[in-house]
Amino acid sequence: MREFFGIGGYQREPEGYLSWQHLTFVTLLMLLMVFFAIWLGRARKNASEKNKNRVLVVAALLIDGLEIVKIILGCVNSSDPMAWLYNLPLFLCSIQLITIPVAAFCRGRLKEAALDFVLIFGILGAVLGTYGAGQNYAAYPVLGFDNMVSGVTHAIAGFCSLYIVFSGMISMKKRNMPITFGILGSFCVIAFAVNRLIDYNYMFLVRGDGTPYDIFYNLVGGHPVLYPLIVVALFLLYIFAFYSVYFYIKRRRSRS
Repeated sequence: MREFFGIGGYQREPEGYLSWQHLTFVTLLMLLMVFFAIWLGRARKNASEKNKNRVLVVAALLIDGLEIVKIILGCVNSSDPMAWLYNLPLFLCSIQLITIPVAAFCRGRLKEAALDFVLIFGILGAVLGTYGAGQNYAAYPVLGFDNMVSGVTHAIAGFCSLYIVFSGMISMKKRNMPITFGILGSFCVIAFAVNRLIDYNYMFLVRGDGTPYDIFYNLVGGHPVLYPLIVVALFLLYIFAFYSVYFYIKRRRSRS
């Protein structure tokens, strides 16, 4: 149990990024994610909004509960009393720790915008945070607490994204687009400021750290201004592209 939770540091050597152990584990998570999203989503498609929302409530409690336990354990295992500063929810995937509960417990436009954000970034974060998480799987054993919680929380975010689709909870109203952009923009500004204060890499705005962002980091030679601007531009471009594809498909269906 000490080894699983990494108490005193992991003794096992990490299997490595893109090892068969890494790929097998995250593929299993993705299959379970898709299965439960389709099953629960289709089972509640014609249910009341309150009934549909109960699934998001459970997902919100699970994802935040697991992350809180992970942060507490990480701080306990660290000799640095300021370790909590390096566990703030300021990564792109970490935003779901806030937007999923907002989507589950709030009402009105705020709920709609949160649903949009979870839908847009949930599945992307699930894929990037499992198959693309080179910084995690190169540092920790696959079947260790850190990687297992990280994999499960990313899968929960992806599950919520797909569940919103299959249960018919999609909002995607044009009037809420500024809120969606605002949520991301606010987190990027906060993450950039915190990175400068504590010399960290939230939102991967400083370097790629073994993730696909390394492609752009290397492309501009790690330029301290161009690289973070490219990362933020990619986020915004992805939101714009997602909305564009969604409205295009919606128009095509309305005409047919």
